[in-house]
Amino acid sequence: MLNLERLRTLDALARHGSVSGAAAGLHITTSAVSQQMAKLEREAGQRLLAKNGRGVRLTDAGRLLAEHAARILSQVELAQADLEAQRGQVAGELRLSAFPTAARGLFPAALATLRAEHPALRLRSSELEPERGISGVVRGDLDLAVVLDWYNKPIPLPDGLVKAPLLDDPADVAMPVGHRLAGRDGVDLAEFAEDEWITWGEGEFCHEWLMFTLRSKGIEPIVGHRAAETHTQLGLVAAGLGVCIAPLLGRHPMPAEVVTVPLKQRVRRHVYVVWRADADRRPSIRAAVDALRATAREVGQAA
Repeated sequence: MLNLERLRTLDALARHGSVSGAAAGLHITTSAVSQQMAKLEREAGQRLLAKNGRGVRLTDAGRLLAEHAARILSQVELAQADLEAQRGQVAGELRLSAFPTAARGLFPAALATLRAEHPALRLRSSELEPERGISGVVRGDLDLAVVLDWYNKPIPLPDGLVKAPLLDDPADVAMPVGHRLAGRDGVDLAEFAEDEWITWGEGEFCHEWLMFTLRSKGIEPIVGHRAAETHTQLGLVAAGLGVCIAPLLGRHPMPAEVVTVPLKQRVRRHVYVVWRADADRRPSIRAAVDALRATAREVGQAA
């Protein structure tokens, strides 16, 4: 009889591609992963792992069993969701992630509401960029992720995920108070062709969006500084080191040395929450989505 937890370990190995990645995803030690796999090999009667340099790879038998494991675990998830739905109780553990400004602008109020209304629900949240949040939900490391895309650059969602919109987040240009365009009612991105941009890290979705958008207007961006956090970007703007895109969500309080000016062409981020379709009936998922949407409505009204 194949042990379910050992199949879960094999599935994590197949998804993460390494013992350390599987251990991190399962929140166990690397030695525990190795022990689980050794026991699973004895149960299966075949080698499931082979050495690959300093790491390991799945054998043909390992890949075959991993495919079955993914289907088995999906069915178990569906069974658990159905049982949870039948009980109608919001309980157990719920793992969530959000990109930084949503973690700042939505999570505090939404998670506090969930804790107050459902004391039997254990919440575990983390701050992750959209791509990593989506990957975490697909792998099963997360139950929900708050993610974003831009009005002109959607982010692809893998099959098997469900999404619910939370809010459209308007974005302005933030600049030092002494900037030549600071007194304007509206600006165009083309007017910043000679400015240095303060942007996100290389390869991050929002950075790639900004480069794509500026280049589509015939502007080759001058990137002076990079920072993951909105408030770090605004601090650099306050010091006179450049301009940045400043979405409304999570940007307050603004430094006194910074002003924001709306773009003539409305620029918005679409913020939404995603989860796995096979967990759709879990009361805890529904409760979390409702809490996030209620908080997002309040944020939208305040804007």
